[in-house]
Amino acid sequence: MAIYLSNNVVATLNSVVLSDHVTSATINRSFDELEVTAMGDTAHKFVKGLEASTITLDFLSDTAAANVNATLQAAWGTTVPLTLKQTSAAVSATNPLYSTTILVNNTTDINGAVADIATQSITFTCNSPIVITTS
Repeated sequence: MAIYLSNNVVATLNSVVLSDHVTSATINRSFDELEVTAMGDTAHKFVKGLEASTITLDFLSDTAAANVNATLQAAWGTTVPLTLKQTSAAVSATNPLYSTTILVNNTTDINGAVADIATQSITFTCNSPIVITTS
């Protein structure tokens, strides 16, 4: 297993690289569980349903053109592509590319207290399966 430092994640939202404003990235891959328990079973049984993954990105807010706030506002209410990979190196088995589409349905345009850096922690719902590319 290749252990890595998670401080160089490349985050690209709708073709805009926002990595220099991302402080944390989390991919939560999951799917619905559909119950198929029947008479005579002694425990609940489940099968895989639809993918229900989410991606959470923590941003440093920035109102400059082609940056965090402008990118999110341009994508507001639409489904856009999102890709993540561990480093800026070429895609490989040790640096996979995670690709999906997300619905941009929430932002935190103003967030913080006196003397705080303005940030946004946004959880996006994936509108397509997360595809993992290793070459």
